Amino acid sequence: MIDIDEIRKKATSWLGEEFDEPTRREVQNLLDNDEKGLIDAFYQDLEFGTGGLRGIMGAGTNRMNRYTLGMATQGFANYLKKHADNPSAIKVAIAHDCRNNSSYFARVAADIFTANGFVAYLFESLRPTPELSYAIRLYGCDGGVNITASHNPKEYNGYKVSWNDGGQVVSPHDKGIIEEVRNIRSVSEIKTGGDGSRIIMLGEETDKKYLDAVKALSINPDVISRHHDIGIVYTPLHGTGYRIVPEALAMYGFTNVHTVKEQSVPDGNFPTVRSPNPEEPDALSMAVALAGEKGADLVMATDPDGDRLGVAVRKPSGDFILLNGNQTGALLTWYIISRKKKNGELRGNEYIIYTIVTSDLLGSIAGRNGVKSYRVLTGFKFFAELMRDLEGREKYIGGGEESFGYLAGDYVRDKDGVSAITLIAEAAAWARDNGKSLWELLLDIYAEYGLYREKLVNVVRKGAEGAAEIKSMMEGFRSNPPHEIAGSKVIMYNDYLTLVSTDTVTGEKSPLQMEKSNVLQFFLADGTKISVRPSGTEPKIKFYFSANTALSDTTHFETEWEALDNRINAVIDAMKLK
Repeated sequence: MIDIDEIRKKATSWLGEEFDEPTRREVQNLLDNDEKGLIDAFYQDLEFGTGGLRGIMGAGTNRMNRYTLGMATQGFANYLKKHADNPSAIKVAIAHDCRNNSSYFARVAADIFTANGFVAYLFESLRPTPELSYAIRLYGCDGGVNITASHNPKEYNGYKVSWNDGGQVVSPHDKGIIEEVRNIRSVSEIKTGGDGSRIIMLGEETDKKYLDAVKALSINPDVISRHHDIGIVYTPLHGTGYRIVPEALAMYGFTNVHTVKEQSVPDGNFPTVRSPNPEEPDALSMAVALAGEKGADLVMATDPDGDRLGVAVRKPSGDFILLNGNQTGALLTWYIISRKKKNGELRGNEYIIYTIVTSDLLGSIAGRNGVKSYRVLTGFKFFAELMRDLEGREKYIGGGEESFGYLAGDYVRDKDGVSAITLIAEAAAWARDNGKSLWELLLDIYAEYGLYREKLVNVVRKGAEGAAEIKSMMEGFRSNPPHEIAGSKVIMYNDYLTLVSTDTVTGEKSPLQMEKSNVLQFFLADGTKISVRPSGTEPKIKFYFSANTALSDTTHFETEWEALDNRINAVIDAMKLK
């Protein structure tokens, strides 16, 4: 229930002298002229989700601005003082992407950290998220902050917090930081006027060390030497990959790389795309057009903060197809595991990680090659958490999630679009060395390990009313789970909030060995899997669908692919999601 009087009181507190004139003017306009906008700006405080703090830029407690960022930074600083290994010598690393205000927000954060007596390692200009993770580990920092909203529209910005392992914060640290932020009752409690001498600028030296780590992931450099001229088109979508990705590809030895010049200019307005999201085919349209001009067979794009990768490949027809995240993940997983196995590099303690909403094809590839696989909740922070738990006992070699995020090695603890690009390019060179395209290699993987098709349906519900509706939808599925969908019985469902798995045939209940999360999964008798969860970073509820079948021959791909699509669409129709 929205209490408008309480919201107006909350907003009025932002008219004090501790807030700058533009902020006061914006808040006053909301109070006078825009009740709906007022509610959306103040009905809640920004909180950490799977990606940290993220929201639309503007005035208000539910917006990204210097004050909400300042409170988050001060709260994080207070938490570090209580929990850092050496509270008297705390170090943090700070990076930012290309978004409007990102550089400014990074400097604000650096000022607050140094005002708290910390040393701040601040990148001199925009850098990708994985390089921040690397820098945290390289310089022995107690934590880090990245100013980014990843692939969100231009109105958004964010504040992604990392722990001392270079991974995003997980429980209990995330909840602890939130509590420290909530304990700050006024922006006057934010310490400012820090010591500039405690800011250490990071630049080319850190870049080189990070790129050396990326280069060390190469498995078969010999195939690159034979096929260095494979045609590659790359676009950074105006983001942080504009310089470092071409350098990484050059270090691997690729000599026929073309960048989309118009999209190689960092710009927070993203003028050439509707959305800087490599999941969307439109975002790669300019790159695909350039590939047609240059005769290239491989198109790749990173999102603004350089942690996610989109890949488009040429089919035998000559047309390009944008691979979904599961397909790219399968190619990377197969290439890493199969080539390491062929080279005799597997020692028996290797493992991969993928999420509960990512294709089970990744686990099938790993298991059939003697590599262990682990499933975690959505969000790369859970990858980092598991890697930390298994460090010294088992060896992480790869993994990813369906939302275009992958990590090939353990040198960083976040998604790494840079290394994913170089290894996909290497896989393409290997495929050519064996008389295949990447598309043909993918079909071979399907034939060997099973044909998996996935589909994602996003139901968007914006603002306070939308948040309430999403909550109601989840409560409905949880309290009254379906018994049958599209003519197929629900034989099991998992509730990750109660951590209980229920066999609907026997009635047997068993525990789920994971952290609590607001996720539901339904498993149908025909093998279809449905996962439902609210987004942690956007105003939407996500429905993930997966179906699979055997593929006896790659020539039957189109027929079987369509059959799986029809099966999934029947489920979507039955759930009335269109």
